[in-house]
Amino acid sequence: MAKKGKREVPELNSSSTADISFILLIFFLITTSMDTDQGLARRLPPPPEQNQNSDDIKLKERNVLTVFLNFQDQLMCGGEYISVDQLRAKAKEFIANPTDDPKMPEKTQVEVPLFGPTMVTTNHVVSLRCDRGSSYNAYILVQNELVAAYNELRDELGNSKFGKPYAECDEVQQESIRQIYPQNISEAEPKKYGDK
Repeated sequence: MAKKGKREVPELNSSSTADISFILLIFFLITTSMDTDQGLARRLPPPPEQNQNSDDIKLKERNVLTVFLNFQDQLMCGGEYISVDQLRAKAKEFIANPTDDPKMPEKTQVEVPLFGPTMVTTNHVVSLRCDRGSSYNAYILVQNELVAAYNELRDELGNSKFGKPYAECDEVQQESIRQIYPQNISEAEPKKYGDK
C-alpha cells in the first residue's frame, strides 16, 4: 500500500480583499448619515466705540425684558411666572410694542429702505438668564420660543408688506424687515441661584 501524502489546503487569494474592504467602507460612509451638533445662531453686538461712555451703554429699564429660568425649570418673564407656551406672545408684544405702551420699549423713528420712516423699538433687549440647575431641554424650549417670536413678527411684516413670509423675501426685503425687528437676545452666564 502506498502511503498517502498529506493533502495541502489551497491558499485563498487575498489580493482583492483590500479593494473590497475599501469599497465597502466608502459605501457605508456615503449611505449613512452622521449626527451633527447644532448650535444657536446668534449675532454678537458690535464692540463699543473707544470714545463711548459707559453711561451710554446702560439701557433704560423699560427697554429690557428679563426672562429667567430657575433650577426647577420654572419660567419668569417680566417679573411674573408664566408657562413656556405664553412666552412667545409676551416676547412678541414686548418687541413690537404695538400700542406704544410707556412701560415697554421706546420707539424711535428710523428711515428703513422699502418702508420709509418707521417707528421701531431699536433699543429693546430680551435678557435671558438661567440657573445652572435648569435642564437643557427647558433652556432650548425657551430659546426656541424667543427666536420664534422674532420669526413670527418678521413673517407677519413680510406678508403684509410684500405678500410673502420673511424666508421667501429677497435679500433687500429681508434686511429691511430685520431693521424693523432686529433680534436682540442677550444671555447672561448661568449662575447657581437655587439648589437641586
